[in-house]
Amino acid sequence: MAGKFAIITGASTGIGFELATLAAKDGYDILVVANEGLINDAAADFRQFGTQVDAVEADLSTIEGVDSLLAATQGRQVDLLCANAGHGLGHAFLDQPVADWRHVVDTNITGTLYLLQTVLKPMVARNDGKVLVTGSVAGYIPGSFQAVYNGTKAFVDNFVLALQNELKDVDGVTLTNLMPGPTDTEFFERGGMMDTSVGTDPKKEDPQVTARNGWDALMSGKASVVSGWKNKVQMAVEGIIPESVKAEQHRKMAEPGSAD
Repeated sequence: MAGKFAIITGASTGIGFELATLAAKDGYDILVVANEGLINDAAADFRQFGTQVDAVEADLSTIEGVDSLLAATQGRQVDLLCANAGHGLGHAFLDQPVADWRHVVDTNITGTLYLLQTVLKPMVARNDGKVLVTGSVAGYIPGSFQAVYNGTKAFVDNFVLALQNELKDVDGVTLTNLMPGPTDTEFFERGGMMDTSVGTDPKKEDPQVTARNGWDALMSGKASVVSGWKNKVQMAVEGIIPESVKAEQHRKMAEPGSAD
């Protein structure tokens, strides 16, 4: 109970898996969560580093799911939170079932905000804690054929900026926004995007690199980090390219059938 304690969400695969690996390597006891049974297999892998590892299978799109994660801490002080859980969804918005796009909104926004509010309050009260939020460069692009996901990431990116300002006079609390671009994870398969140009692109960033960039930024106290040189260039010209052009560019990446 005396050691450092971290929560990592969306930790069964991809960026979350790599963040949990980094936390365990750095000596944190970790509580990992995902909405699938694979989280137990991931937890077994994390235990090789010698720290305490607990796993929870929970749907973080619901308040009840977040509460079950919080209950699993058993009241232990959370020193670090990686709020990484997220869900994507491809295809045209008008073709998406309500339950599908609502799950994206509730996972990426509602569950994330509830978890952040609950964990950050005691951090701020004691002037100590670190939080990494996985936003996205997608939040700065009108996401044709991925409109709901990009919209949720626009919310997250903007929300983190606002929260950082609210907490600017709080010493000892670090809040960092990790903004990846396309990353080589299960995201595109789960989002039904394996018939798209971006989904089949073999040059997506390695999640180990993405996670390391986020981890290093968090430990350095940075407000944000854009992972990947192409994404850095994209963000550098963000205010120059018209939004309509960005939407058309995104269409070419994400429209179903564009893989051909």
